[in-house]
Amino acid sequence: MDAESASSHNSNNNNNNNRPGSLLPGTSSEKIVAESYKVYKRRWLLLGVVCLLNCSNAMLWLTFAPVADKTAERFHTSMDMVNWLSLVYLVISVPVGLIAIWILDTIGLKCAVILCAWLNMMGSVIRIFSILDFLDLGSLNFVYLLVGQCLCGTAQPLIIFSPTKLAALWFPEHQRATANMIASMSNPLGILIANLLSPALVQGGKDVPLMLGVYAGPAVFACALATLGVRDKVPPTPPSASASHSNSPSFFRGLKMLLQNTSYIILALSFATGIAIFTCFSALLEQILCVNGYSNFFAGLSGALFIVSGLIGAFCLGLYVDRTKKFTEATKVFLCLAALASIGFAVVSQLRNQTYALATISSLFGFFGFAIYPVAMELAVECSYPVGEGSSSGLIFVISQLLGVVLMLLLQSLAVEKKDAPFSTCTSAIGKALDWSTSILMMAGICSLAACFFVAAFHTNYKRIFAEVSHDFSVNKSEEDVAVTAEK
Repeated sequence: MDAESASSHNSNNNNNNNRPGSLLPGTSSEKIVAESYKVYKRRWLLLGVVCLLNCSNAMLWLTFAPVADKTAERFHTSMDMVNWLSLVYLVISVPVGLIAIWILDTIGLKCAVILCAWLNMMGSVIRIFSILDFLDLGSLNFVYLLVGQCLCGTAQPLIIFSPTKLAALWFPEHQRATANMIASMSNPLGILIANLLSPALVQGGKDVPLMLGVYAGPAVFACALATLGVRDKVPPTPPSASASHSNSPSFFRGLKMLLQNTSYIILALSFATGIAIFTCFSALLEQILCVNGYSNFFAGLSGALFIVSGLIGAFCLGLYVDRTKKFTEATKVFLCLAALASIGFAVVSQLRNQTYALATISSLFGFFGFAIYPVAMELAVECSYPVGEGSSSGLIFVISQLLGVVLMLLLQSLAVEKKDAPFSTCTSAIGKALDWSTSILMMAGICSLAACFFVAAFHTNYKRIFAEVSHDFSVNKSEEDVAVTAEK
C-alpha cells in the first residue's frame, strides 16, 4: 500500500467510532468496517485521455463524409467507395466489439486505452500515405485510406466501451454519472468538429492532404498522452465499495447472465433502438430536408444544433442523476420527450419554410435524446451488476450497430423517387430527390414504440448502489483530505 493510501486508512481508523454502524473497538471485524476509499487527482488525466481518444476517433470516422465529392475527385473514385470509408466502422465494430468487451473486463482498462490509442494513431498516419509521392500506388492510393479507416474502426469499440469502466474504477459514487457523461459525449463532439472542420479545410481535391495532416495531429497527441500517462490498471486504493469488492464473472459467464437478465434485455433493446435511430437521423438529415427546399447549410446547422443541444442535455442530466440517483425515472422521461420530438420532426420536415420550427425541434430531439446515453449506460451497469461494465455497455453498442444497419436499409427502401419536386435543393452528389415521408414516419413510430415499451416494461433494482449501501461503504477521501490529515 502506498503512502497516500496508508494515510487514508489511518485517518479513517481514528474516526471510525463516530461512524454509524461501526463495531466496538477491539473487535476482529473493525478493520473491515473501517475500510477506507479514496480518489486520486490523476483520475482527471485518465478522463482527459479517454475524452481525447473518443473525440479523435469520431473525427477520423467522419473525416470524409462532409467532403465526399472532393475526396472522390482527389482519388479518382466513386461516391459509393468514399461512403465505405465511414461504413467500414459499422462493419468492423460488431465482431471487434465482442473482443473489446473481453479486453476491458478481462485484461483491463489500461490495455484497452493504450491499444486503442495506438490503433487510432496508426490508422491516422497510414491515411497520410495516400498523398506521399514516394509511396504512390497510382489508382490504388485509395487503399491506404481504407486500411487506415479499418484500423481506426478497430479502435472504436475499445474507446466507446471505456467510459463506464473508467467511471466505475476511478470515480466515487457521486461523480460516476458525470464522468461517464463527459467521456461519452466527447464522441458526438468529435462528430460535430468533423462536420465543421472538414468543409472549412477542403475547398477542392487539392486540399485533402492538409485535412489528413490536421486530423492526424490529435490522434498522435492522444497516443503519446495515453502511452505516457496511463500507468495503472486500477487505482491503488479503490474509490468505492463496488470498485473494491468487484466480483465480476468471467467473460462468457457475464454474457450468459446478461442474456438471462430480463431488465437488462429490455433496456438493451430499447436503448440500442434509440442509438440506431440517432445514427440514421444524422446520416439522412440532409437528404430528408433537401427535397423540400432546405439548403445544405441549413441541414448542417440543424445537425450541429442536434449535437450541441445533446451535449448540454447530457451535462445537465448527468449532474442531476449524480445527485439524485434517479436513473430509471430520468431515462423514461427523457426517452418519451425524445419520442415526441421525433414525431414533431416527422411532421414539420414535410412542410416548406419552417426553418425556425425545424431548428427548434432538432435541438429538442438532441437535447432529450443524447442526454439519455450516459445515464442509460450507468443504468445498464446498475441493473446487471456484478457483470463487468465493459460487457454491460459493450453489448448494447454491438446490438445498436446491428439495428442501425437494418434500420438504415429499411428507411432507404421506403424512400421513393419524388417526380414532382420543384423546390428540391438536392445536389447531384446526393442523387435524385426522394420522398422520405414514409421513412421518417416509420422512424418516429419505432422511436415511440421503443419509448412506450421501455416505460411499461422496465423495472429494476440498483444492484451496484444496493451492494455499496448494504455494506455501509460510503467513505470517499480525496488526496487533499489525506494531506491535511497527515499534517495533523
